[in-house]
Amino acid sequence: MTNPLLSDWDGPHGLPRFDAIDDEHVAPAFETARLEHLAEITGIAENPEPPTFENTILALEGAGRSLDRVLSVFFGLAGADTNPRRQELQRDIAPKLADHASEIYGNRALFDRIEDLWTRRDQLGLSPQEARLLELTRRGFVRSGAALAGPEAARMKEIKARLSVLGTAFTQNLLADEAGWQLTLAETDLDGLPDWLIASARAAGEERGADGPVVTLSRSLIVPFLQFSARRDLRETAWRAWTSRGESGGETDNRDIAAEVLTLREERASLLGYPTFARWKLETEMAKTPEAVRELLVAVWEPARARALEDQAALEDLMRADGVNGPLAPWDWRYYAEKRRQAEHDLDETALKPYLQLDRMIAAAQACAHRLFGLSFEEIEAPLYHPDCRAWEVTRDGRHVAVFIGDYFARSSKRSGAWCSAFRLQAKRPEPQSPVVVNVCNFAKPAAGQPALLSYDDARTLFHEFGHALHQMLSDVEFASIAGTNVARDFVELPSQLYEHWLDVPQVLSEFATHVETGEPMPAEMLERLRAANNAEQGFQTVEYVASALVDLELHDGPAPTDPMAMQAEVLDRIGMPEAIVMRHATPHFAHVFAGDGYSAGYYSYMWSEVMDADAFAAFEEAGGAFDTAMAQRLEETILSRGGAEEAGDLYVRFRGQMPGVEALLKGRGLAA
Repeated sequence: MTNPLLSDWDGPHGLPRFDAIDDEHVAPAFETARLEHLAEITGIAENPEPPTFENTILALEGAGRSLDRVLSVFFGLAGADTNPRRQELQRDIAPKLADHASEIYGNRALFDRIEDLWTRRDQLGLSPQEARLLELTRRGFVRSGAALAGPEAARMKEIKARLSVLGTAFTQNLLADEAGWQLTLAETDLDGLPDWLIASARAAGEERGADGPVVTLSRSLIVPFLQFSARRDLRETAWRAWTSRGESGGETDNRDIAAEVLTLREERASLLGYPTFARWKLETEMAKTPEAVRELLVAVWEPARARALEDQAALEDLMRADGVNGPLAPWDWRYYAEKRRQAEHDLDETALKPYLQLDRMIAAAQACAHRLFGLSFEEIEAPLYHPDCRAWEVTRDGRHVAVFIGDYFARSSKRSGAWCSAFRLQAKRPEPQSPVVVNVCNFAKPAAGQPALLSYDDARTLFHEFGHALHQMLSDVEFASIAGTNVARDFVELPSQLYEHWLDVPQVLSEFATHVETGEPMPAEMLERLRAANNAEQGFQTVEYVASALVDLELHDGPAPTDPMAMQAEVLDRIGMPEAIVMRHATPHFAHVFAGDGYSAGYYSYMWSEVMDADAFAAFEEAGGAFDTAMAQRLEETILSRGGAEEAGDLYVRFRGQMPGVEALLKGRGLAA
């Protein structure tokens, strides 16, 4: 019988037939598609005809389509709905996939054809996007070690294979720690917890087969527990479990993995002629150098730290008023910050949350996309990879644009965090294809029959990931390699962080933030208090983020440390990290950095993009408001539709006229002097 992973996607609306896919299809499909791809590569490399754009670069772009389909489905499932068999397959596939890539990038005949085209690029009569694809293809080969030979080439292959194994192990260890811990709550442990949080904890307990409500390490459960639980001892227990993921000893400890990853990355960069891994990694980003990253982070660190210390003193006053002596501890911060928010802004999340229904926030994000870009969303019935998933067909003026999948609820089979990925990217050549995009979140699932309610942070996450999805869905380029979010890492967060601003637009909240029981819109005075409180915790949030970004940079911009935890401690001590705040992501659970190369030496990217997103939204405000039609069209034409067709800085300057400074970011976070 035909392996459904190798078949054309003939499900409803061109989706994969998730209902026909079984885990046992994965290994044979991967092997068949891998060999098919290698045969295609051999055919390109050994083509007796002189190299042309069509028979080399375009042929490369079209090769491996079967493998792309297999891997997009498998890795989508492995991240969002894993099981022991899928984890075993990940461990088996990772080194094979690294070897596969090494075979391609190490094919000297293929690289010689690319180099021949590169040296003649000005005589080839290429269109701008063809020239860009040639440039990026050649750059990818060079940066992957295609110019290496002999022992150095062999060593590079070994390094890549080992890094793939370590990245998979890091991810699976982290998932095991997250899935394996829970705090079961007795009735006497519920003091201070609002009803909606107790209901979410009961639902989590049912999902895990526990006898009663449980707190898990899902952010949508543990953060509100730290916010509301009056039991300081339980807050400490939960906080220590959350912050010690990946460093609890035993088989799931990630500290040795992190040390080996850093050593191998340094060696990889050295083989390519770079003094540090950060130098190699940042060369193709907007920042370009570690010095530029450090300058941005330090500029934000000092005012953020000063604000955080002021806030800490205020929270300690509240704690002492409760009869608790001693310094504020990290597990106290969110609890007393919530008390302070209620006192200073009369804003109680228990009263706020009924206005933030998941379905209404999904509708809000889609309605904003309709007003800005003319997109329409119609929910569709289709077999998806999990019963919690939902799907929409996206159209514009009656024309199909994309399929969008939403997977919103936390479960033990899903890795933590939130992300956007694509089962299929947009392209026009070699064959036209429309995108299939998925947003994955980890919101607390309600009890059966009850509506899902979000925190304001959850709602912001939903808008953030939908901004990434728009970047994918509005892509309008020739080639998949430059489509959607295939852009510089420190530019990719611009569309997502920019889209968060529409959640704060008063007319959006007044229309879609409606009470779960009465249907009444959020009262105007509550909306004003919410907006006034938006920057209340920016000292804390900025410090925990910038500390993580600085540690990430220092781990990669110098000799690889033999003890990453010691270096982490040294960096935090040097910058004066407040004792009541910890890094957002400590090294052993820093999946952005150690689960793969994605954000390695690049966690700063969110803040680099934030400099632009504050400035970009200001363009709308200056032009006539959040829904200014001409500005939305300009945003789509210069950024959202362009993917990586041009350098990121050039795209932004075309949109805004110039690059912004850090002032807009500081003002937006309420940290400006």
